[in-house]
Amino acid sequence: MYRYDEFDLAFVQQRVKQFRGQVERRLAGELSEDEFKPLRLMNGLYLQLHAYMLRVAVPYGTLSSHQMRKLASIARDYDRGYGHFTTRQNIQYNWPQLHDVPDILDELSSVEMHAIQTSGNCIRNVTADHFAGAAGDEIEDPRIYAEIIRQWSSLHPEFSFLPRKFKIAITGAPNDRAAVRFHDIGLQIRRNEAGEVGFEVIVGGGLGRTPVIGTTIRKFLPKQHLLSYLEAILRVYNQLGRRDNLFKARIKILVKQTGAEAFKDLVEDEWLHIKDGALTLPSEEIAHIEAYFAPPAFETLEANQPAFEARRFEDQEFARWVRSNVTPHKAPGYACVTISLKPEGGAPGDARAAQMEVVADLAERLSFDEIRVSHEQNLVLPHVRLSDLAEVWETLEADGLGTPNVGLVSDIIACPGLDYCNLANARSIPVAQRLTQRFSDLKRQHEIGDLKIKISGCINACGHHHVGHIGILGVDKKGEEFYQITLGGSADENAAVGKIIGPAFSYDDVVDAVDSIVTTYLELRRDGERFNDTLARLGQAPFKEKLYAAA
Repeated sequence: MYRYDEFDLAFVQQRVKQFRGQVERRLAGELSEDEFKPLRLMNGLYLQLHAYMLRVAVPYGTLSSHQMRKLASIARDYDRGYGHFTTRQNIQYNWPQLHDVPDILDELSSVEMHAIQTSGNCIRNVTADHFAGAAGDEIEDPRIYAEIIRQWSSLHPEFSFLPRKFKIAITGAPNDRAAVRFHDIGLQIRRNEAGEVGFEVIVGGGLGRTPVIGTTIRKFLPKQHLLSYLEAILRVYNQLGRRDNLFKARIKILVKQTGAEAFKDLVEDEWLHIKDGALTLPSEEIAHIEAYFAPPAFETLEANQPAFEARRFEDQEFARWVRSNVTPHKAPGYACVTISLKPEGGAPGDARAAQMEVVADLAERLSFDEIRVSHEQNLVLPHVRLSDLAEVWETLEADGLGTPNVGLVSDIIACPGLDYCNLANARSIPVAQRLTQRFSDLKRQHEIGDLKIKISGCINACGHHHVGHIGILGVDKKGEEFYQITLGGSADENAAVGKIIGPAFSYDDVVDAVDSIVTTYLELRRDGERFNDTLARLGQAPFKEKLYAAA
């Protein structure tokens, strides 16, 4: 895990001191809210529907136990006892008092954390595969390059005021667990025919009011050219991206209007001027950063652990949890544990302070002091011995964290919606809560299988509804909440944008509508066929017929 150097620490502490003075001036009335707004946004502080919200960066979703304990203490001391983990692998506090925010930032700096570049028109938190360094299908650990990008992009003077916010994601495996095709820049680590490792570069993806699947503009980029090529992309965007229209300012619009080939040519022309200059990555610098992410000291274990297998055979509840929440690890005798933050009737992504401390304790004792935040709003213990899984499960169960639903229909992504956000048109959390209650029967969930529901309270798509197998978008109709449903989205290597099935449903009817879609799928699917496969084979017609039959 990366550790701050002296420059990092001094800079973050200096920024806290500066912001403390800015907050004091705001509270004293020396700054209006309009004057204060750009200052607070540079420090991750938003003004939401009812209160301020502080978004804290979790670079590439990686945390240590002492960092998680600090997040828990902040939730307890300065908020309402919980935090919300987001689809950007960050954490948000929804109720901090303005006068407390400098103290919160000061406490974060003590554990090498901050809220810089979690808002504003800059390069945001770089996200990565939550199984990085543990996945068996991985070519290389993407966090190495995410950290290099973080260092390059933090406070980059040329890219601090871009036309619009800018998001980068990276995955090290062919199975895309970082949604790289729906980012402004997506990077997929590849191995070429010569056996060299580099990057496929994907540009212009995104969600929001104009969902777009990114376009590959370079099939293979050698490692040493990573930063110079990213710089070339950002320069082209900074020069040509629109600043006169907020809704047309993202790079996806520029790529579409310019044309992918023409955009690629612009990038390549810019790159030629800088590719062999100061931004060239020396192999020794890559190795230096790589050392921070060296694999833990795994024991030499047998892949088959008799005690684990016996417990799984004898304990049906433990077996259910293992089936959905435990993923194979590249090291024999180990596993990755995903901790569901989607209990029945709960708000997706929320964790109480006490629960964060439980996760921190487990990580410290049983997962080499590592925790990950997934872009699906869950937590991960990436390196757990199979022989320790029963203890992990028992501990999680005792603290309300043992829900065995990862990847199932109740593992719902949802934005904060109208309960918190002043941009939202409709509530998201209550719809997710009702859906988890509707699909609470675990036997039925396993019968349904891999089916992702994603909910957004407005067109900004913070709940990623466009890429849900079933997507739900809250809309306002004459002051009433309605929900538009899309089918067929996917955020993985089979990237797809869902299509609207028909007229929107009322708040009271939307859960029944989703249930009808799922029931229709179960009636029509062939053996082993996933939802999107059935949809591709039959089209929307049979689903639409069942949904709107009464109308």
